[in-house]
Amino acid sequence: MNSFKYLMPALSTLLLVSCKKFLEVQPVDSVSDGQTIVDKTSAETATRGLYRALSADGYYGVTFQSIGYLSGDNVQWTGSQSIVQQFISHNVRADNANVASAWSAIYATINRANHIIAKVPNVADPLLTDALKDQLTGEAYFVRALAYFDLVRTWGGVQLALTPTNSANDKNGIRRSSVADTYAQVLSDLTAAEPLLPETTNRYRATKKTVWALRARYHLYQSEWALAESYATKLIGDAANYNLVKPYSAFFANNVVATPESVFELSYSTTYTNGHRNQWQPPANNGTRQWAPGDAFLTLVNDAAIGGNRNVLVAKTAQGLWYGNLYYRSPATDPAYVLRIAEQYLIRAEARAQLKDLTGALADLNAVRSRAGLTASTAATREDILLAIENERRIEFAFEPHRWFDLVRTNRAAAVLGVTDKNKYVLPIPATEVLIDGSLEQNFNY
Repeated sequence: MNSFKYLMPALSTLLLVSCKKFLEVQPVDSVSDGQTIVDKTSAETATRGLYRALSADGYYGVTFQSIGYLSGDNVQWTGSQSIVQQFISHNVRADNANVASAWSAIYATINRANHIIAKVPNVADPLLTDALKDQLTGEAYFVRALAYFDLVRTWGGVQLALTPTNSANDKNGIRRSSVADTYAQVLSDLTAAEPLLPETTNRYRATKKTVWALRARYHLYQSEWALAESYATKLIGDAANYNLVKPYSAFFANNVVATPESVFELSYSTTYTNGHRNQWQPPANNGTRQWAPGDAFLTLVNDAAIGGNRNVLVAKTAQGLWYGNLYYRSPATDPAYVLRIAEQYLIRAEARAQLKDLTGALADLNAVRSRAGLTASTAATREDILLAIENERRIEFAFEPHRWFDLVRTNRAAAVLGVTDKNKYVLPIPATEVLIDGSLEQNFNY
């Protein structure tokens, strides 16, 4: 693994904040890349740095998210970077710079989590109460779970680095774990996080509710339908805090943040911007429009019977140039949406369909459709309902990292995208990583 992944620079000057404020507000911008954890203040700042890593350009800031939608069938490449086209054509090379960027950013996030998990419980500072220690440690377990979940669904089984590192060579020699063991680590971390976290509503920080939302997604990927239904129900049943805001645009339009639609989102500011906007917006709006909605998607989203009011996801310049408009703010302070309540409805719909509760499945599917201004689905059989859910997810999460992963997990990538080589269902390990660490095996046929 390269040195970027584990780099831990010296501790910066820290800003004192109260425990109460720390637990309530968004993560701030001014945090160091590394953090020596010796007291309450440094423990809090390290945790802020953890969220900073999660929101970095290489991770949810743009690169990792883009892999999820560029690899699907909603987006076309319009720019000059051939590395982007590789995802759309499903011919990704091991030397692809975006692959390396996402891999490094995710492992950098894991390493920050590892430092918190290893050090915070042992800090001897009377100001760092046991409750706050639990809170910070639980947040780190949640973020590490999310990071390994993203690694395994993108690359398959990966190296499980569970202790903090300070040099590039500390983790050399760790062999890749199996897919099953990597997913088991995700569940282990979520299980560890839950009892440590408060059962509060915080759309920027991990809580028990955030754990439940990710567990619903985890169990969906594992085809554990009853558990997926159960965990999604925990969020859907909390109507006082989470609901499908209407119309569809209400969760992102008019510069809103942290609406009841959001279970977990990442915040940005004028000094720490979201890289998505520049890639989507056209030159007329001071963007580069490196990628844009594809023709097939435009036909769907602009069909009132399919897209409903979700056609706000796209816009057109005076010259007739279509572009994606989920990320539009200037400066680019758009949140990155990690977990939304709409996903919980569609997770439960799919789980219920698989459990042959067709009435319940349709109720959840139609809740999402109703929010989009659509009539109830006419699907009647289990197979038709599952296909309707797949199609709904395609539009609902068009510019979020779901479509490619959905088609892979449901074994639909061949039928929908024509990707028949299952070796391409995972990305190559970055070539630089394989060269540095001889024990790191490349994915087959790369």
